[in-house]
Amino acid sequence: MKVDVSVTNDPLRIGDAAQTMERTGYDGIRVSETNRDPFVPLTVAAIETSTIQLVTSVVVAFARNPMSLALQAHELNRLANGRLILGIGSQVKPHIERRFSMPWHKPARQMREFINAMNAIFECWYEGKHLDFRGEYYQHTLMPSTFTPPDIEPAFKPEILLSATGPLMTKVAGEVADGLITHPFSTARYLKEVTLPAVEEGLIKRHKSLDSFQIDYAPMLAMGHTDEELEHAVAVIKDRIAFYGCTVAYRPVLELHGWGALQDELIPLNRAHRRDEMVALIDDEVLNTIAIVGSPGKVVTEMKRRFAGVVKRTGFGSPVIERDELPELLSVLKN
Repeated sequence: MKVDVSVTNDPLRIGDAAQTMERTGYDGIRVSETNRDPFVPLTVAAIETSTIQLVTSVVVAFARNPMSLALQAHELNRLANGRLILGIGSQVKPHIERRFSMPWHKPARQMREFINAMNAIFECWYEGKHLDFRGEYYQHTLMPSTFTPPDIEPAFKPEILLSATGPLMTKVAGEVADGLITHPFSTARYLKEVTLPAVEEGLIKRHKSLDSFQIDYAPMLAMGHTDEELEHAVAVIKDRIAFYGCTVAYRPVLELHGWGALQDELIPLNRAHRRDEMVALIDDEVLNTIAIVGSPGKVVTEMKRRFAGVVKRTGFGSPVIERDELPELLSVLKN
């Protein structure tokens, strides 16, 4: 498995953080799109590092259009000499329409077309093909040389990993993307019984196998060396599980384990802002199925047991991990 770590999205601080993670032995750094555009801090990271991969996990596709995102990705990947992993996702309807003032259609269908349009643009740039993409939502039929990136090499075409949870979007990842970023609100059983079959269904259309496809899954981790550290970590993870458990799109994960009724209890408590009562509903069975709990060494061993041979990319890190033990833990995960 390749192992990434989330870092600050502050452009003024990411340089030092990225250099530290590169020296430590991480394969990639992850920057999400929350209160900053991830391309700005990753541009700084690209300049300050030489080997570590740069992962957008994830950038909001529907807040942009295929041409604008393709251009951003190309420029950053060129600067990073081919080290960009472009993780993209759809976000949800209220954010797309009310925060970004962009159109929301049928998300899986729209995403399939979005990535196909990006690939058509890349084929125009990197392979010299005529750009004539005509879809239901996106049309790209004009690409004058004046507006074509001048420094074009096939190595600068970024890998596209699509973030998905439900079977429809997961199938789309198999159909058009280079890999899948699985939401942390998942389980090993859901991954094997729901996620992988959906990916394979999409890959069949391209006559490809899972061997050529990246599954990126960073499970929720609660780590600690002492009882106090572990108790704090568990409280944080239970809160996250309770929060995600309210999302209707994630109900299939609960349903698979027979916990569908848990969401029915969580949603009204969330609306009433009764967070403590929500967390109290997350028992040890739910906790230890969705998350991995224990000392850093125990967590690494359990990650290998659950996901070796299935997950090709993951995330690992915690403030409680001692600096001198981290290289060995990373080595165990990678090998």
